Amino acid sequence: MKNRAAANARRVGGRLGSTEEVVERLDQALRGVGIILPSLRVDPLTGASELPDALVDLGRCNIQVASRLADVLRKVAET
Repeated sequence: MKNRAAANARRVGGRLGSTEEVVERLDQALRGVGIILPSLRVDPLTGASELPDALVDLGRCNIQVASRLADVLRKVAET
C-alpha cells in the first residue's frame, strides 16, 4: 500500500508536489496579490483516503475577498 504522501504526489509536465505543497504554493501566490483565503486547506476526507489526488478545499471567504479574487483573475485573463 502506498503512503499518503506518495499517493498525493503527482507529476504533470514537471514537479507538482504533494497536496500540502501545492496548497502552500497556492496560498503564497494568492497572498502575493493580496488575497487571503482563511479556510484554504487539503480536504480532510480525500486527503486521508488512498485516492491518487486529494481535493483542495478553497473554503469560504467574505464578499470583499471574492471581489478581489474576481478582479485579479479578470486582470490576468486580459493579459
